[in-house]
Amino acid sequence: QVQLVESGGGSVQAGGSLRLSCAASGYTYTRYCMGWFRQAPGKEREGVATIYTGGGNTYYADSVKGRFTISQDNAKNTLYLQMNSLKPDDTAMYYCAASNNMWCGGHWSSDTVYNGWGQGTQVTVSS
Repeated sequence: QVQLVESGGGSVQAGGSLRLSCAASGYTYTRYCMGWFRQAPGKEREGVATIYTGGGNTYYADSVKGRFTISQDNAKNTLYLQMNSLKPDDTAMYYCAASNNMWCGGHWSSDTVYNGWGQGTQVTVSS
């Protein structure tokens, strides 16, 4: 059974840091992209960051560039999102996603490219 399980969310004050983790299991196909999305109440889900596992290229939303870092540990089948200098606007449910589309890098921020999703982990940033 394919599973993506996120962890590491929580409540922090503005300026603080969190590291999200996503453990992947049960995959029998290549995951070309692994990424993070977030959805705040009343807002659409948006792409935060993605790593193209084939070449290691990384992609970030403009709103998080310079503050968030996506990485992966292939040996542990785990994806990470290091979030620094957090802002109240970063408050959202964060989801891990996987894509078996080899062209996912060109459309990394579109959630239609991804065919595997975790259950989400809440991040709350207070001012």
